[in-house]
Amino acid sequence: MALGQKTSDERVGNLVHRHGEDGMNARTFLDGNKSRQGRTNLAGISGASRRRSPKVDRSSKLSRPQTVWLDPVAQDRLLRQQSLADAKQGHYLEAIAGLTILIDRNPENATDYNNRGLVHYQCGHLEAAIEDYNAAIQLNPKLASAYNNRANYYAAQGQLMEAIDDYEMAIDLDPTNIRAWLNQGITYRDLEMYDEAIENFEHALQIKELLSPTLDDNSTLEAHIYGARGRAHHLAGDWNYAIADYRRALDRTSELDVSVKRMRSQVTRWMQELTN
Repeated sequence: MALGQKTSDERVGNLVHRHGEDGMNARTFLDGNKSRQGRTNLAGISGASRRRSPKVDRSSKLSRPQTVWLDPVAQDRLLRQQSLADAKQGHYLEAIAGLTILIDRNPENATDYNNRGLVHYQCGHLEAAIEDYNAAIQLNPKLASAYNNRANYYAAQGQLMEAIDDYEMAIDLDPTNIRAWLNQGITYRDLEMYDEAIENFEHALQIKELLSPTLDDNSTLEAHIYGARGRAHHLAGDWNYAIADYRRALDRTSELDVSVKRMRSQVTRWMQELTN
């Protein structure tokens, strides 16, 4: 595949679920304790990153019951939780509105930039997404999830070597970041580096086994990995291995689960290429 060619979008992003925490298992970074984000000079962050892009309607967010009896930190925590819940439910504009309020209140919080960037990316607001990822990394160069998410942006633009480098940084910072292992494997596969891709997928499965009690989306993530590994075997000519992995992917998800409908459709189509 030519390096400038856009790739299929199998890759998965990282939301950071708590302020000051990162990665699949919410591991803390820096000194291992829950600490405030380090203060960083914001002069280098573009004004566009600090502004809303695109403009969203905050009325629904602001019309919710106000928790005036809570201190500002608790209010921010609740708004962050609601914004992440909105994002997971596909309410992207509400999620962006909530995260934008948080960034206005806490302009040095790298996790909020990372999370807003991911929601922008899911909406197709690619310029806004990359600005937020860059801002997150400038504020906290140790935020592994931001490198994984920025790598997904690069991969979608066909900048596969830049994506490989950012996935590698995410893995160096958090070796348990399953999504980074998975996404880098998909990128190796796009580069026709099938052995490296399969090795990545096997690492991802091993880590998943270790972390499975702490993962909220254990079966879904496992299905993604098996589907991706099956495709690597398929393209490498190992069709029996491919079919076995495709079946594992389908067995771990339900036809009734709308959140995996696209993935199941893709895996089914790949398997039909071999069985029809």
